[in-house]
Amino acid sequence: MNDNQNPGGTGGLNPEDFEAFMRQFLSGDNPIDPEQLAEAAGLPKDPAAMAAMLDQIKQVMSSLQAQGGTFTSGESGVNWELATSQAKALAHSGSLTISGEARKQISDAVAIGTLWLNEATTIPELIGEPKLLSRELWVADAMPLFQALSEPVANRMSEALSENLTQNAPEEIQEILGNASGVMKSAGGALFAMQLGQALGKLSHEVLTGGDIGLPLFKDQRAAFVAQNLEAFVNVLEIERDQAYIYLVIREMAHVRLFKHSKWLRDAVVSQISKYASEISIDNSRITEIAEDFDPEHPDELRAALQSGAFIADRTEDQAAALNSIETLLALIEGWVDVVTEEATRRMPRAAAVAEAVRRRRATGGPAELTFGALVGLELRPRKLREAASMWREIGTAVGIEKRDDLWNHPDVLPSATDIENPTALISKLREDGKHPDAFDQALRDLLDK
Repeated sequence: MNDNQNPGGTGGLNPEDFEAFMRQFLSGDNPIDPEQLAEAAGLPKDPAAMAAMLDQIKQVMSSLQAQGGTFTSGESGVNWELATSQAKALAHSGSLTISGEARKQISDAVAIGTLWLNEATTIPELIGEPKLLSRELWVADAMPLFQALSEPVANRMSEALSENLTQNAPEEIQEILGNASGVMKSAGGALFAMQLGQALGKLSHEVLTGGDIGLPLFKDQRAAFVAQNLEAFVNVLEIERDQAYIYLVIREMAHVRLFKHSKWLRDAVVSQISKYASEISIDNSRITEIAEDFDPEHPDELRAALQSGAFIADRTEDQAAALNSIETLLALIEGWVDVVTEEATRRMPRAAAVAEAVRRRRATGGPAELTFGALVGLELRPRKLREAASMWREIGTAVGIEKRDDLWNHPDVLPSATDIENPTALISKLREDGKHPDAFDQALRDLLDK
């Protein structure tokens, strides 16, 4: 992590400091300085926050040592409660109550946006009020999905770090540790948890809506807005506030409509990413190589390695293909949302200006989003987004929005990566099906009945 991403911290795990930390921690001879852990884990040097996290780590370590320092079969090496508490603590920093102005702007925009979306898509409108979230509530709602997506990599990383630190620790450290391999694994997992918690805590300061990062956070599909962040973003735009709110609210409602209608879609996204993550492996040789040459006074190489995901082994051909499928699906989702939002806001004078601000924000991604991507070995922003949007736009123009939106009724009729690159054949097929609507409808019904 760079200094902007991690103010007050070094940004990476320091193996030598960690060895000293573990010796002092397990011997119980002296109290632990919370800044030691901040320095080792690359976290902000907030004594109160670090002391609270240290207490939680002690509880985990004590519990494991009481059980002989081992893990039961299938137990995770990552302390997710620690990740959640770290994320919530950072989310709480600077948190404000939802202002009456923000509530009114969002409510008014929902009323207008519902009517305009009904003209831009045939996917049914939402039932129920939107959720207005604080940053902490966003963390609570988002953590289950992020845990599911990052757990495979987290467990492998904690195992690799514990193995490396145990093997390379001085003899006296090894004597102190004895057979407590589970304790070391827990320590590695705690460090990963704190890094993940920090990334999500900072992400809670950046996200505007439930669908802002492109992932389906909620099983119960409802429009959701992190009101404080949304208000702050609107305030910095040199655009009429009501128009900015309307555009951003419509975009969120389009995203939720899609997932609400296509009930298979959330499981498809989560299962593809989970399968990809489960096949990621850690390159122990890279950990050893960097650890051997590590200079505590110059931690840039280690910091860069952690931030870039350098410890994750090179992708196999199967993983590259899986990643391409994930990017295609995310691009189809985001591209459709962009086009529907564009059509729904066509009567709004400053829609293009708001859309451009959203594109710029999305293109760069926030620092916390980049950190999370490095931790799980996956970029959250699809590369084919512009091409996918262009495809959906062409399909809508050629055959109408009803046939365009029908492509979300079943995964077998969803456009492919080839269709994104060249939609001509797909459009021709849709036009031909339009000449024989009964045959098309029967084929679709057959798919849905499977």
